Amino acid sequence: MIDMNKIIKYTYSVSSATAISRIFGYIRDMLVAYMFGAGIFADAFYAAFRIPNLIRRMLGEGSFSVAFIPVFSEYLHTKTKSETQKLINVVFTSLFCVLLIITILGMFFSPLLVKIIAYGFTSNPEKLQLTIELTRLMFPFLLFICLAAMLLALLNTLSAFFIPAIAPANLSFAEIVYILALAPLFSPQNQIKGLAISVIFGGLGHFLIQYPALKNLGWTLKFDFDFKHPAIKKIVFLMIPSIIGISVDQINTFVDTICASFLGDGSITALYYSSRLMQLPLAIFGLAVATVSLPIMSKSVATKNIDDLKDTLNLSIRFSIIALLPATVGLIAIGFPIIQVLFERGKFDTAASLLTNKALFYYVLGLPAFAITKIFANTFFAFQDTKTPVKIAFIVMFFHVILCIALMKTLGVGGLALATSLCAYLNIAMLFYKLKQQIGKIGGIKILISSIKVLIASMIMGLVAYQIIQIKFLNTIFALAISIICALISFIILLKLLKFQEVEQIFSIINKKNAKKS
Repeated sequence: MIDMNKIIKYTYSVSSATAISRIFGYIRDMLVAYMFGAGIFADAFYAAFRIPNLIRRMLGEGSFSVAFIPVFSEYLHTKTKSETQKLINVVFTSLFCVLLIITILGMFFSPLLVKIIAYGFTSNPEKLQLTIELTRLMFPFLLFICLAAMLLALLNTLSAFFIPAIAPANLSFAEIVYILALAPLFSPQNQIKGLAISVIFGGLGHFLIQYPALKNLGWTLKFDFDFKHPAIKKIVFLMIPSIIGISVDQINTFVDTICASFLGDGSITALYYSSRLMQLPLAIFGLAVATVSLPIMSKSVATKNIDDLKDTLNLSIRFSIIALLPATVGLIAIGFPIIQVLFERGKFDTAASLLTNKALFYYVLGLPAFAITKIFANTFFAFQDTKTPVKIAFIVMFFHVILCIALMKTLGVGGLALATSLCAYLNIAMLFYKLKQQIGKIGGIKILISSIKVLIASMIMGLVAYQIIQIKFLNTIFALAISIICALISFIILLKLLKFQEVEQIFSIINKKNAKKS
Protein backbone atom coordinates (compact mmCIF):
# COMPACT_ATOMS: atom_id res chain seq x y z
CA MET A 1 0.00 0.00 0.00
CA ILE A 2 1.47 3.35 -1.02
CA ASP A 3 1.94 6.12 1.53
CA MET A 4 -0.30 8.82 0.04
CA ASN A 5 0.76 11.33 2.67
CA LYS A 6 4.41 10.88 1.75
CA ILE A 7 3.70 11.38 -1.95
CA ILE A 8 1.77 14.57 -1.23
CA LYS A 9 4.57 15.85 1.03
CA TYR A 10 7.22 15.19 -1.61
CA THR A 11 5.08 16.80 -4.30
CA TYR A 12 4.50 19.83 -2.06
CA SER A 13 8.27 20.17 -1.55
CA VAL A 14 8.94 20.06 -5.29
CA SER A 15 6.03 22.40 -6.07
CA SER A 16 7.02 25.03 -3.50
CA ALA A 17 10.69 24.97 -4.55
CA THR A 18 9.75 25.07 -8.22
CA ALA A 19 7.44 28.02 -7.56
CA ILE A 20 10.32 29.96 -6.01
CA SER A 21 12.57 29.04 -8.92
CA ARG A 22 9.92 30.08 -11.43
CA ILE A 23 9.44 33.44 -9.73
CA PHE A 24 13.12 34.14 -10.31
CA GLY A 25 12.66 32.86 -13.85
CA TYR A 26 9.87 35.31 -14.60
CA ILE A 27 11.77 38.20 -13.07
CA ARG A 28 14.58 37.26 -15.44
CA ASP A 29 12.21 37.00 -18.40
CA MET A 30 10.69 40.39 -17.60
CA LEU A 31 14.15 41.97 -17.50
CA VAL A 32 15.20 40.31 -20.75
CA ALA A 33 11.92 41.41 -22.38
CA TYR A 34 12.43 44.96 -21.10
CA MET A 35 16.00 45.18 -22.39
CA PHE A 36 15.72 43.30 -25.70
CA GLY A 37 11.99 43.23 -26.56
CA ALA A 38 10.93 40.71 -29.22
CA GLY A 39 13.40 41.59 -31.98
CA ILE A 40 16.66 40.35 -33.48
CA PHE A 41 18.70 40.11 -30.24
CA ALA A 42 16.07 38.15 -28.31
CA ASP A 43 15.34 35.87 -31.27
CA ALA A 44 19.06 35.11 -31.68
CA PHE A 45 19.53 34.45 -27.95
CA TYR A 46 16.58 32.07 -27.60
CA ALA A 47 17.40 30.24 -30.83
CA ALA A 48 21.01 29.77 -29.67
CA PHE A 49 19.95 28.67 -26.18
CA ARG A 50 17.86 25.86 -27.66
CA ILE A 51 20.96 24.07 -28.97
CA PRO A 52 22.68 23.27 -25.64
CA ASN A 53 19.21 22.67 -24.20
CA LEU A 54 18.65 19.95 -26.79
CA ILE A 55 21.76 18.06 -25.65
CA ARG A 56 20.87 18.83 -22.02
CA ARG A 57 17.58 17.00 -22.51
CA MET A 58 19.46 14.04 -23.98
CA LEU A 59 22.23 13.79 -21.39
CA GLY A 60 20.60 15.55 -18.46
CA GLU A 61 17.08 15.59 -17.01
CA GLY A 62 15.79 13.69 -20.03
CA SER A 63 17.24 10.38 -21.18
CA PHE A 64 19.98 10.14 -18.56
CA SER A 65 17.64 10.61 -15.60
CA VAL A 66 15.03 8.14 -16.82
CA ALA A 67 17.76 5.53 -17.44
CA PHE A 68 19.82 6.23 -14.31
CA ILE A 69 17.10 6.51 -11.66
CA PRO A 70 15.69 2.96 -12.10
CA VAL A 71 19.22 1.47 -12.15
CA PHE A 72 20.37 3.51 -9.15
CA SER A 73 17.15 2.60 -7.32
CA GLU A 74 17.82 -1.06 -8.02
CA TYR A 75 21.35 -0.79 -6.59
CA LEU A 76 20.16 1.28 -3.64
CA HIS A 77 17.56 -1.31 -2.58
CA THR A 78 19.37 -4.55 -3.51
CA LYS A 79 23.16 -3.88 -3.29
CA THR A 80 25.64 -2.81 -0.59
CA LYS A 81 26.55 0.83 -0.02
CA SER A 82 30.08 0.33 -1.39
CA GLU A 83 28.68 -1.17 -4.60
CA THR A 84 26.22 1.70 -4.93
CA GLN A 85 28.96 4.31 -4.33
CA LYS A 86 31.05 2.60 -7.02
CA LEU A 87 28.12 2.95 -9.41
CA ILE A 88 27.84 6.68 -8.67
CA ASN A 89 31.55 7.25 -9.27
CA VAL A 90 31.84 5.44 -12.59
CA VAL A 91 28.67 7.05 -13.93
CA PHE A 92 29.88 10.52 -12.88
CA THR A 93 33.25 9.96 -14.56
CA SER A 94 31.72 8.62 -17.77
CA LEU A 95 29.22 11.47 -17.99
CA PHE A 96 31.92 14.10 -17.36
CA CYS A 97 34.15 12.76 -20.15
CA VAL A 98 31.31 12.55 -22.67
CA LEU A 99 30.10 16.05 -21.85
CA LEU A 100 33.58 17.56 -22.17
CA ILE A 101 34.00 16.11 -25.65
CA ILE A 102 30.51 17.20 -26.76
CA THR A 103 31.08 20.74 -25.45
CA ILE A 104 34.29 21.13 -27.46
CA LEU A 105 32.71 19.71 -30.62
CA GLY A 106 29.59 21.82 -30.15
CA MET A 107 31.57 25.05 -30.00
CA PHE A 108 33.43 24.06 -33.18
CA PHE A 109 30.31 23.07 -35.14
CA SER A 110 28.10 25.95 -33.96
CA PRO A 111 27.65 27.43 -37.48
CA LEU A 112 26.25 24.16 -38.81
CA LEU A 113 23.98 23.63 -35.79
CA VAL A 114 22.52 27.13 -36.03
CA LYS A 115 21.75 26.75 -39.73
CA ILE A 116 19.89 23.54 -38.96
CA ILE A 117 17.73 24.84 -36.09
CA ALA A 118 17.04 28.34 -37.45
CA TYR A 119 17.32 28.00 -41.21
CA GLY A 120 15.08 31.01 -41.71
CA PHE A 121 17.87 33.18 -40.24
CA THR A 122 20.02 32.55 -43.36
CA SER A 123 18.13 35.36 -45.09
CA ASN A 124 19.45 37.75 -42.41
CA PRO A 125 23.28 37.39 -42.20
CA GLU A 126 23.57 39.66 -39.15
CA LYS A 127 20.99 37.65 -37.19
CA LEU A 128 22.60 34.36 -38.27
CA GLN A 129 26.12 35.41 -37.25
CA LEU A 130 24.95 36.69 -33.87
CA THR A 131 23.15 33.40 -33.19
CA ILE A 132 26.34 31.46 -34.02
CA GLU A 133 28.41 33.58 -31.64
CA LEU A 134 25.87 33.20 -28.83
CA THR A 135 25.75 29.44 -29.35
CA ARG A 136 29.54 29.18 -28.97
CA LEU A 137 29.47 31.30 -25.83
CA MET A 138 26.74 29.22 -24.17
CA PHE A 139 27.97 25.71 -24.97
CA PRO A 140 30.05 25.26 -21.73
CA PHE A 141 26.73 25.63 -19.89
CA LEU A 142 26.01 22.09 -21.08
CA LEU A 143 28.82 20.55 -18.99
CA PHE A 144 27.65 22.00 -15.69
CA ILE A 145 23.92 21.62 -16.21
CA CYS A 146 24.11 17.93 -17.15
CA LEU A 147 26.31 17.13 -14.15
CA ALA A 148 23.74 19.00 -12.06
CA ALA A 149 21.07 16.75 -13.59
CA MET A 150 22.94 13.71 -12.28
CA LEU A 151 22.85 15.21 -8.79
CA LEU A 152 19.13 15.82 -9.22
CA ALA A 153 18.57 12.15 -10.13
CA LEU A 154 20.62 10.99 -7.14
CA LEU A 155 18.88 13.26 -4.65
CA ASN A 156 15.38 12.47 -5.93
CA THR A 157 16.03 8.73 -5.62
CA LEU A 158 17.27 9.37 -2.07
CA SER A 159 13.92 11.16 -1.39
CA ALA A 160 15.51 14.63 -1.29
CA PHE A 161 13.37 16.85 -3.51
CA PHE A 162 13.50 20.47 -2.33
CA ILE A 163 17.12 21.41 -3.16
CA PRO A 164 17.09 19.86 -6.66
CA ALA A 165 13.81 21.64 -7.41
CA ILE A 166 15.07 25.06 -6.34
CA ALA A 167 18.52 24.68 -7.95
CA PRO A 168 17.37 25.97 -11.39
CA ALA A 169 16.88 29.39 -9.76
CA ASN A 170 20.67 29.81 -10.03
CA LEU A 171 20.40 30.28 -13.80
CA SER A 172 17.80 33.02 -13.39
CA PHE A 173 19.74 34.61 -10.54
CA ALA A 174 22.93 34.80 -12.64
CA GLU A 175 21.07 36.46 -15.53
CA ILE A 176 19.25 38.89 -13.23
CA VAL A 177 22.50 40.00 -11.58
CA TYR A 178 24.10 40.48 -14.98
CA ILE A 179 21.19 42.50 -16.43
CA LEU A 180 20.91 44.78 -13.41
CA ALA A 181 24.60 45.24 -12.59
CA LEU A 182 26.65 44.76 -15.76
CA ALA A 183 24.52 44.95 -18.91
CA PRO A 184 24.08 48.77 -18.85
CA LEU A 185 27.86 49.10 -19.27
CA PHE A 186 27.86 47.52 -22.75
CA SER A 187 26.50 48.20 -26.23
CA PRO A 188 23.30 46.28 -27.23
CA GLN A 189 25.18 43.60 -29.20
CA ASN A 190 27.66 43.06 -26.38
CA GLN A 191 24.81 43.11 -23.85
CA ILE A 192 23.29 39.99 -25.38
CA LYS A 193 26.72 38.29 -25.46
CA GLY A 194 27.18 39.06 -21.79
CA LEU A 195 23.78 37.49 -21.11
CA ALA A 196 25.01 34.33 -22.84
CA ILE A 197 28.09 34.21 -20.59
CA SER A 198 25.93 34.65 -17.49
CA VAL A 199 24.12 31.46 -18.50
CA ILE A 200 27.37 29.52 -17.91
CA PHE A 201 27.67 30.84 -14.35
CA GLY A 202 24.04 29.90 -13.78
CA GLY A 203 24.76 26.31 -14.80
CA LEU A 204 27.75 26.13 -12.46
CA GLY A 205 25.64 27.41 -9.57
CA HIS A 206 23.00 24.79 -10.40
CA PHE A 207 25.62 22.10 -9.78
CA LEU A 208 27.30 23.62 -6.71
CA ILE A 209 24.10 24.15 -4.70
CA GLN A 210 23.18 20.46 -4.88
CA TYR A 211 26.48 18.76 -4.05
CA PRO A 212 26.48 19.58 -0.30
CA ALA A 213 23.02 17.99 -0.02
CA LEU A 214 24.39 14.78 -1.54
CA LYS A 215 27.34 14.74 0.86
CA ASN A 216 25.02 15.28 3.82
CA LEU A 217 23.20 12.10 2.82
CA GLY A 218 26.47 10.15 2.92
CA TRP A 219 27.37 10.01 -0.78
CA THR A 220 30.15 11.65 -2.80
CA LEU A 221 31.34 12.15 -6.38
CA LYS A 222 34.81 10.84 -7.26
CA PHE A 223 36.54 10.00 -10.51
CA ASP A 224 36.58 6.28 -11.29
CA PHE A 225 37.58 5.30 -14.83
CA ASP A 226 36.14 1.77 -14.69
CA PHE A 227 34.24 2.15 -17.95
CA LYS A 228 33.63 -1.62 -18.08
CA HIS A 229 31.37 -1.52 -15.01
CA PRO A 230 28.21 -3.55 -15.85
CA ALA A 231 25.87 -0.70 -14.82
CA ILE A 232 27.40 1.59 -17.48
CA LYS A 233 26.38 -0.79 -20.23
CA LYS A 234 22.89 -1.11 -18.73
CA ILE A 235 22.39 2.64 -18.43
CA VAL A 236 23.66 3.25 -21.96
CA PHE A 237 21.37 0.51 -23.26
CA LEU A 238 18.40 2.22 -21.58
CA MET A 239 19.52 5.68 -22.70
CA ILE A 240 19.74 4.92 -26.41
CA PRO A 241 15.97 4.63 -27.03
CA SER A 242 15.35 7.50 -24.64
CA ILE A 243 17.88 9.71 -26.44
CA ILE A 244 16.04 8.97 -29.66
CA GLY A 245 12.79 9.87 -27.90
CA ILE A 246 14.20 13.13 -26.57
CA SER A 247 15.55 13.83 -30.03
CA VAL A 248 12.03 13.42 -31.35
CA ASP A 249 10.76 15.96 -28.80
CA GLN A 250 13.49 18.38 -29.80
CA ILE A 251 12.86 17.78 -33.50
CA ASN A 252 9.31 18.87 -32.75
CA THR A 253 10.67 21.99 -31.05
CA PHE A 254 13.02 22.66 -33.94
CA VAL A 255 10.15 22.25 -36.40
CA ASP A 256 8.35 24.95 -34.41
CA THR A 257 11.47 27.15 -34.50
CA ILE A 258 12.07 26.63 -38.22
CA CYS A 259 8.41 27.34 -39.04
CA ALA A 260 8.36 30.39 -36.75
CA SER A 261 11.53 31.74 -38.37
CA PHE A 262 9.50 32.15 -41.58
CA LEU A 263 6.69 34.04 -39.83
CA GLY A 264 8.59 37.25 -39.16
CA ASP A 265 10.45 38.93 -36.30
CA GLY A 266 9.03 38.24 -32.87
CA SER A 267 7.46 34.88 -33.69
CA ILE A 268 10.18 32.76 -32.04
CA THR A 269 10.14 35.03 -28.99
CA ALA A 270 6.33 34.81 -28.78
CA LEU A 271 6.54 31.01 -28.81
CA TYR A 272 9.21 31.15 -26.10
CA TYR A 273 7.31 33.43 -23.72
CA SER A 274 3.97 31.68 -24.24
CA SER A 275 5.65 28.32 -23.63
CA ARG A 276 7.34 29.69 -20.50
CA LEU A 277 4.04 30.95 -19.14
CA MET A 278 2.28 27.67 -19.91
CA GLN A 279 5.12 25.77 -18.26
CA LEU A 280 4.71 27.62 -14.95
CA PRO A 281 1.72 25.54 -13.74
CA LEU A 282 3.10 22.54 -15.64
CA ALA A 283 6.37 22.64 -13.73
CA ILE A 284 4.94 23.61 -10.34
CA PHE A 285 2.24 20.93 -10.35
CA GLY A 286 2.37 18.50 -13.28
CA LEU A 287 6.11 17.91 -13.54
CA ALA A 288 6.42 18.04 -9.75
CA VAL A 289 4.12 15.02 -9.56
CA ALA A 290 6.10 13.30 -12.33
CA THR A 291 9.39 14.02 -10.56
CA VAL A 292 8.15 12.36 -7.37
CA SER A 293 6.45 9.45 -9.13
CA LEU A 294 9.45 8.09 -11.04
CA PRO A 295 11.65 7.10 -8.06
CA ILE A 296 8.61 5.80 -6.15
CA MET A 297 7.44 3.67 -9.08
CA SER A 298 11.02 2.51 -9.70
CA LYS A 299 11.18 1.31 -6.10
CA SER A 300 7.85 -0.52 -6.55
CA VAL A 301 9.24 -2.33 -9.59
CA ALA A 302 12.53 -3.13 -7.81
CA THR A 303 10.59 -4.64 -4.89
CA LYS A 304 8.09 -6.32 -7.30
CA ASN A 305 5.02 -4.52 -5.92
CA ILE A 306 2.90 -3.73 -8.99
CA ASP A 307 -0.21 -2.80 -7.00
CA ASP A 308 1.72 0.05 -5.36
CA LEU A 309 2.92 1.19 -8.77
CA LYS A 310 -0.67 1.31 -10.10
CA ASP A 311 -1.85 3.23 -7.02
CA THR A 312 0.99 5.74 -7.47
CA LEU A 313 0.13 6.13 -11.15
CA ASN A 314 -3.57 6.69 -10.44
CA LEU A 315 -2.87 9.20 -7.69
CA SER A 316 -0.34 11.08 -9.82
CA ILE A 317 -2.80 11.46 -12.68
CA ARG A 318 -5.57 12.72 -10.39
CA PHE A 319 -3.29 15.25 -8.69
CA SER A 320 -2.16 16.55 -12.08
CA ILE A 321 -5.76 16.99 -13.22
CA ILE A 322 -6.69 18.80 -9.99
CA ALA A 323 -3.99 21.37 -10.61
CA LEU A 324 -3.82 21.67 -14.38
CA LEU A 325 -7.44 21.76 -15.52
CA PRO A 326 -8.11 24.97 -13.56
CA ALA A 327 -4.76 26.35 -14.74
CA THR A 328 -5.82 25.70 -18.33
CA VAL A 329 -9.15 27.48 -17.94
CA GLY A 330 -7.55 30.32 -15.98
CA LEU A 331 -4.87 31.04 -18.59
CA ILE A 332 -7.50 31.04 -21.33
CA ALA A 333 -9.68 33.47 -19.35
CA ILE A 334 -7.00 35.95 -18.21
CA GLY A 335 -3.90 35.03 -20.20
CA PHE A 336 -3.61 38.38 -22.00
CA PRO A 337 -3.55 40.61 -18.89
CA ILE A 338 -1.07 38.18 -17.28
CA ILE A 339 1.25 38.63 -20.28
CA GLN A 340 0.83 42.39 -20.12
CA VAL A 341 1.69 42.52 -16.43
CA LEU A 342 4.66 40.16 -16.72
CA PHE A 343 6.27 41.29 -19.96
CA GLU A 344 4.75 44.44 -21.51
CA ARG A 345 7.32 47.10 -20.80
CA GLY A 346 10.27 48.64 -22.58
CA LYS A 347 10.58 47.22 -26.09
CA PHE A 348 7.99 44.49 -25.44
CA ASP A 349 4.85 46.28 -26.66
CA THR A 350 1.14 45.46 -27.00
CA ALA A 351 1.68 43.85 -30.40
CA ALA A 352 4.17 41.44 -28.82
CA SER A 353 1.66 40.69 -26.03
CA LEU A 354 -1.09 39.91 -28.54
CA LEU A 355 1.19 37.60 -30.51
CA THR A 356 2.31 35.83 -27.32
CA ASN A 357 -1.27 35.42 -26.09
CA LYS A 358 -2.28 33.89 -29.41
CA ALA A 359 0.31 31.15 -28.96
CA LEU A 360 -0.52 30.80 -25.25
CA PHE A 361 -4.22 30.12 -25.94
CA TYR A 362 -3.43 27.09 -28.06
CA TYR A 363 -0.57 25.87 -25.87
CA VAL A 364 -2.67 25.67 -22.71
CA LEU A 365 -5.27 23.51 -24.42
CA GLY A 366 -2.73 20.71 -24.08
CA LEU A 367 -1.57 21.56 -20.56
CA PRO A 368 -3.08 18.53 -18.75
CA ALA A 369 -1.91 16.24 -21.56
CA PHE A 370 1.72 17.38 -21.25
CA ALA A 371 1.82 16.34 -17.59
CA ILE A 372 -0.04 13.04 -17.96
CA THR A 373 2.15 12.05 -20.91
CA LYS A 374 5.20 12.45 -18.67
CA ILE A 375 3.61 10.36 -15.91
CA PHE A 376 2.66 7.56 -18.32
CA ALA A 377 6.17 7.58 -19.80
CA ASN A 378 7.67 7.39 -16.29
CA THR A 379 5.72 4.20 -15.70
CA PHE A 380 7.45 2.54 -18.63
CA PHE A 381 10.80 3.94 -17.46
CA ALA A 382 10.24 2.45 -13.99
CA PHE A 383 10.04 -0.96 -15.72
CA GLN A 384 13.32 -0.04 -17.49
CA ASP A 385 11.38 0.02 -20.74
CA THR A 386 12.54 3.06 -22.68
CA LYS A 387 11.60 1.67 -26.10
CA THR A 388 7.80 1.84 -25.99
CA PRO A 389 7.49 5.60 -25.33
CA VAL A 390 10.04 6.22 -28.10
CA LYS A 391 8.16 4.18 -30.69
CA ILE A 392 5.03 6.15 -29.88
CA ALA A 393 6.94 9.45 -29.97
CA PHE A 394 8.08 8.70 -33.50
CA ILE A 395 4.52 8.21 -34.68
CA VAL A 396 3.41 11.42 -32.96
CA MET A 397 6.35 13.32 -34.50
CA PHE A 398 5.10 12.76 -38.04
CA PHE A 399 1.65 14.05 -37.09
CA HIS A 400 3.28 17.09 -35.46
CA VAL A 401 5.21 18.05 -38.59
CA ILE A 402 2.11 17.72 -40.76
CA LEU A 403 -0.04 19.72 -38.33
CA CYS A 404 2.55 22.49 -37.98
CA ILE A 405 2.79 23.01 -41.73
CA ALA A 406 -0.99 22.87 -42.14
CA LEU A 407 -2.01 25.04 -39.19
CA MET A 408 0.64 27.78 -39.42
CA LYS A 409 -0.84 28.89 -42.75
CA THR A 410 -4.09 29.97 -41.10
CA LEU A 411 -3.21 30.45 -37.41
CA GLY A 412 0.44 31.58 -37.53
CA VAL A 413 2.26 30.98 -34.23
CA GLY A 414 -1.07 29.82 -32.78
CA GLY A 415 -1.09 26.98 -35.29
CA LEU A 416 2.34 25.80 -34.14
CA ALA A 417 1.16 25.79 -30.52
CA LEU A 418 -2.07 24.00 -31.41
CA ALA A 419 -0.15 21.29 -33.27
CA THR A 420 1.90 20.65 -30.11
CA SER A 421 -1.23 20.39 -27.95
CA LEU A 422 -3.10 18.05 -30.27
CA CYS A 423 -0.10 15.74 -30.50
CA ALA A 424 0.12 15.58 -26.68
CA TYR A 425 -3.37 14.04 -26.55
CA LEU A 426 -2.47 11.58 -29.28
CA ASN A 427 0.59 10.61 -27.23
CA ILE A 428 -1.55 10.01 -24.13
CA ALA A 429 -4.00 7.79 -25.99
CA MET A 430 -1.27 5.57 -27.40
CA LEU A 431 0.70 5.32 -24.13
CA PHE A 432 -2.47 4.46 -22.20
CA TYR A 433 -3.36 1.71 -24.66
CA LYS A 434 0.07 0.07 -24.36
CA LEU A 435 0.23 0.50 -20.59
CA LYS A 436 -3.16 -1.09 -20.06
CA GLN A 437 -1.95 -4.12 -22.01
CA GLN A 438 1.05 -4.39 -19.69
CA ILE A 439 -0.35 -3.80 -16.19
CA GLY A 440 -4.11 -3.94 -16.64
CA LYS A 441 -6.62 -1.47 -15.23
CA ILE A 442 -5.35 1.62 -13.43
CA GLY A 443 -8.61 2.90 -11.94
CA GLY A 444 -9.89 4.85 -14.93
CA ILE A 445 -13.38 5.34 -13.49
CA LYS A 446 -11.95 7.08 -10.43
CA ILE A 447 -9.85 9.33 -12.67
CA LEU A 448 -12.87 10.14 -14.88
CA ILE A 449 -15.10 11.09 -11.94
CA SER A 450 -12.37 13.35 -10.53
CA SER A 451 -11.86 14.95 -13.94
CA ILE A 452 -15.55 15.77 -14.40
CA LYS A 453 -15.78 17.41 -10.96
CA VAL A 454 -12.62 19.43 -11.56
CA LEU A 455 -13.78 20.51 -15.02
CA ILE A 456 -17.12 21.80 -13.68
CA ALA A 457 -15.39 23.77 -10.92
CA SER A 458 -12.77 25.06 -13.37
CA MET A 459 -15.30 26.40 -15.88
CA ILE A 460 -17.14 28.37 -13.20
CA MET A 461 -13.81 29.56 -11.78
CA GLY A 462 -12.74 30.76 -15.23
CA LEU A 463 -15.97 32.72 -15.63
CA VAL A 464 -15.38 34.42 -12.27
CA ALA A 465 -11.82 35.36 -13.24
CA TYR A 466 -12.87 36.72 -16.64
CA GLN A 467 -15.72 38.85 -15.27
CA ILE A 468 -13.53 40.45 -12.60
CA ILE A 469 -10.73 41.30 -15.02
CA GLN A 470 -13.25 43.10 -17.25
CA ILE A 471 -13.95 45.74 -14.57
CA LYS A 472 -12.46 48.79 -16.30
CA PHE A 473 -12.01 51.13 -13.34
CA LEU A 474 -9.52 48.80 -11.69
CA ASN A 475 -5.75 49.01 -12.21
CA THR A 476 -4.62 46.03 -14.34
CA ILE A 477 -2.26 44.60 -11.73
CA PHE A 478 -4.81 45.04 -8.95
CA ALA A 479 -7.60 43.59 -11.08
CA LEU A 480 -5.42 40.61 -11.98
CA ALA A 481 -4.57 39.93 -8.34
CA ILE A 482 -8.22 40.16 -7.26
CA SER A 483 -9.26 38.01 -10.20
CA ILE A 484 -6.81 35.23 -9.34
CA ILE A 485 -7.64 35.26 -5.62
CA CYS A 486 -11.40 35.17 -6.20
CA ALA A 487 -11.00 32.46 -8.83
CA LEU A 488 -8.99 30.24 -6.47
CA ILE A 489 -11.45 30.74 -3.62
CA SER A 490 -14.42 29.92 -5.86
CA PHE A 491 -12.60 26.83 -7.20
CA ILE A 492 -11.92 25.44 -3.71
CA ILE A 493 -15.47 26.15 -2.54
CA LEU A 494 -16.90 24.43 -5.60
CA LEU A 495 -14.74 21.34 -5.06
CA LYS A 496 -15.91 21.16 -1.46
CA LEU A 497 -19.53 21.41 -2.61
CA LEU A 498 -18.81 18.61 -5.08
CA LYS A 499 -17.38 16.59 -2.15
CA PHE A 500 -13.88 16.36 -3.61
CA GLN A 501 -12.05 14.56 -0.80
CA GLU A 502 -8.58 14.79 -2.37
CA VAL A 503 -8.47 18.56 -1.89
CA GLU A 504 -9.27 18.29 1.82
CA GLN A 505 -6.54 15.69 2.22
CA ILE A 506 -3.97 17.84 0.41
CA PHE A 507 -4.72 20.90 2.57
CA SER A 508 -4.63 18.78 5.73
CA ILE A 509 -1.12 17.53 4.92
CA ILE A 510 0.14 20.97 3.88
CA ASN A 511 -1.20 22.52 7.10
CA LYS A 512 0.57 19.86 9.19
CA LYS A 513 3.81 20.47 7.29
CA ASN A 514 3.60 24.24 7.79
CA ALA A 515 2.74 23.77 11.47
CA LYS A 516 5.92 21.74 11.98
CA LYS A 517 8.02 24.47 10.30
CA SER A 518 6.59 27.15 12.57
